[in-house]
This record gives sequence, C-alpha cells and structure tokens, in this order.
Amino acid sequence: MTLAKWFDAAAPVAGAPGVTGLAVDDDGWRGAAEDFAAAGGRLVALWAQGAESGHRAVFAALAASARVLVVELPLAAGESSAAHRYPGLQDLFPFANRMQRAAGDLYGVHSTDPDTRPWLRHAPGGASYEFVKVQGEGVHEIAVGPVHAGIIEPGHFRFSVVGEKVLRLEERLGYAHKGVERRFSQIGILDGHRLAARESGDSAVAYSWAYVQALEGQVEVEIPRRAAWLRALALELERLANHLGDLGALGNDAGFAFGLAQFSRLKEQLLRATEQCFGQRYLLDAVIPGGVRADVPAHAGAALERCVTGIAAEARELRDIFDEHAGLRDRFVGAGTVSCALAARLGLIGLAGRASGQAFDWRVDAPCRPYDELRPRKCGAAGGDVAARVAVRFDEAQESCRLALGILADLPPGAVQTRVPAPPADAFAIGVIEGWRGPVMIALSAGPGGSIRRCHPHDPSWQNWPALEHAIIDNIVPDFPLINKSFNLAYSGHDL
Repeated sequence: MTLAKWFDAAAPVAGAPGVTGLAVDDDGWRGAAEDFAAAGGRLVALWAQGAESGHRAVFAALAASARVLVVELPLAAGESSAAHRYPGLQDLFPFANRMQRAAGDLYGVHSTDPDTRPWLRHAPGGASYEFVKVQGEGVHEIAVGPVHAGIIEPGHFRFSVVGEKVLRLEERLGYAHKGVERRFSQIGILDGHRLAARESGDSAVAYSWAYVQALEGQVEVEIPRRAAWLRALALELERLANHLGDLGALGNDAGFAFGLAQFSRLKEQLLRATEQCFGQRYLLDAVIPGGVRADVPAHAGAALERCVTGIAAEARELRDIFDEHAGLRDRFVGAGTVSCALAARLGLIGLAGRASGQAFDWRVDAPCRPYDELRPRKCGAAGGDVAARVAVRFDEAQESCRLALGILADLPPGAVQTRVPAPPADAFAIGVIEGWRGPVMIALSAGPGGSIRRCHPHDPSWQNWPALEHAIIDNIVPDFPLINKSFNLAYSGHDL
C-alpha cells in the first residue's frame, strides 16, 4: 500500500487536525510501519492498553508531512504474551524499542523484537540489568547515576570509554515511575487536564492543551477565539521561559557564568510578568476545558508587552556576545553532533531535530487554532551540534517574542471560556501540540459516566533520548553535561 491508500482506508479521528485512524491485523500493523518508514515518515508514539480497559490492543501513531495515521492492533483478551507477540518496529524506528519495553512492563503486551529487558521494572526479583558491553584493550566503564548530585530526577548513564573518549553511552531511565496512566483512570475526564499539566512541569501548557484539544474534539466544542489566542500566548511564554533558562545554563556549562546570570535575570522578569497575567509563574492551571482559566487584565498585558519587548532586545545583544566569545565557540562548535542523516534515521524531533535538518514544527506544518492565523516562522539549522541547538534556541526565543507581542497587540475581544460536556463512553481523540521541546501527544479514550477509560501522554523525549547516546560518541566525558543540556530532555515526561 502507498501512504495514500492507508489514509484513504482510515476514518477521521477527533482532536488535532489531520488525524485519522484504522484497525489492522499483524500484517497491516507491520505493513503500515514499513510504508511510512520508506516514505520518510515518523513514528509519533507507540502505546498499549490492557485487558482491564475492556479492549486489549497496541497502538501506533505514524506521521507523514502534516497527516497522522493511528493504527490499532487488537489483541484477544485471552492471549498470553507468550502466545502472541505483535510485530516489533525497532528495525524501522529505533526508538520504538523503549516504548515497546515500557508497554510490556505496564500492560504485558510484548513485541517480537529481541530486546526483552525491562524498562520500568528495575531489577525485578533482584536480577541484574544487562548493559551492552564494549570489549577492547583499555576500555573501561563509568557509571553515573541514577542518583545525581543536583536537583534532578534519577537516570543512569553507562559510559564505555578509552581514556576520556566516549565509545558508547547507554541510558537507563524510568526510575521514578509515577503511575500517571493508572491515575488518569481514577479521575473524571473533565478534570484530567490538571494531571496532564503535571506530567512534565516545564511543558504544562503543551500537555494541558493537548489534553483539552482531545477532549473538546470528542464533543465537537469550539472554544472562543480570544481563548484560543490566550492559549497560544501561554504556550509561547512557556517556550520563551525554557529557552532563556537553557541558554543561561549552556553558557554556564561552558564556563561563561555571565551568560547564566543575564539569562536567569531575564527569565525571572518573564516569570513575574507571566504571574501578573495568568496568576501563576509556571502555567499549570492556565488551560482548562473550553478555554483558559481567566482573562488577562489590561494592565498586566501592557506590563507583559513591555517585558517581552525588553527581553527580545537584550537577547539579541546576548547572542552577539555568545557568538563572539572564543571560549564558547570552542566548546559549542562540533560538540555533540547529530548529522542530518543520523537524525532522520533516529527520528529526532522538536528543537533538537530542527537543529539537525529535521524541519518539522506542528505549529507551522499542521497548525491548530490560532496558529493558522498567527503564522509562526519555522526555525532550524543543519549543523547538528551544540552550537546549532543554541542557535535554534536563540531564533525560537525571538520568534516567541514576536508571536507574544503580536497576540497582545491584536487580542480578539470576547469570552475566554465555554461549557464542555462530558463525552460519550468510548469516544476517542488525539491531541497534538508543539511544545518547546517538541510535539506533545495525548491519546484519550472516554469511559462511562464522565470517566477516563485510557489516557496516554507522550513526550518527545522518547524519540530524542536515544539520539543523545549517539551525540556523545567520540566526545570526551567532561563534555557530556554540556551536550546533555543542549538537548535538555525530560525524565519525568516519559516516566509514566
């Protein structure tokens, strides 16, 4: 089948624009994945649900250009994992390995791929975890984590090195398994946005918007135009705050404390102005079903406009300083390179992908309201190193400033909320929002009486953590903190 035939056979799915769905058998599951991979498509997410939901199945969201196909492979409730293993996708999409292993740990649904090591179940029954060994004269291992010295979530990094040159890195995450997917099934569907916002706190707007996009799609509710614009304002403020924080941290990791001081000051100014507008420094509760929690007061909007204008000007000056600083150039250029070809093979997405020639941005290529009106500009680079990821951050920070100022200048009049009823049982929808790190996806299935049958949140870090393992190869161990920060991937976001 060509991709057109897959999309022609599928039915529309509520929520994000351009999403369709199709139930398949084993051959269709594998065939769809092969056709998308051959056409340069992407695996957006892979997840499962167990017999307790009443419908045991495995799902994959496959994207090509601005369209998404959700394929569902039903599994008979009585089939044991030993009797039926669904076709694995690791050879087509390498990062699928981790999602398949997580699905096996959570729901007992296993693929045919050979890596059967647990992902979330750490040392079950006292068994040791078999990291891949690198053999050779002078090769030794450095084990880092899972407990780290700073305020950071747990993650284990196993380096195989000769001297200080890294030959291989293998990550193991999932230590702080929070039970988020189970918790969704215990709360009402009209309240799920609050939990979604807390899945990964630095992407609260992206997660909560993706959730309510799915919910509103299930009941075909269109929110007020002003509310849509305020959601976009909140999302761009979230993006800008994270980029400011990362740019300062990257300067500091390269020994340039001045950069940390200046960008920390700018981020603090932005967070204070954000709190004036939305009532929170970090927007955990700004996006609600039917709109936003509260309107932006006129005086707070004017103060935010002045703040963002100043940040844009100062960020331009700081970029010149970063670009002209010989020490920063020496640390940034050529460090942690992921070539465009490797990025395509690994499925690198979001900010890190755009720095390696993977120029996809959901706000531009598959825009939901109001991005179809705001028309954001896509930022990207081809160098694939720390310098490229820094450059994309600078570019996106300026673009977020431009979008925020445009929204504040032309904010439509009207209401900021509308009523959203509970969807009917078995309603299904997909929400996708381009967060600052990359596309955040929510797959939401309604249960009876306003409950949640199944909610799967997907963070772009699932795709990008494996690329970090390749980015560090042939670099020295002391450069790992800098390279790691240039990706700044989420532990919490994919530790469900």
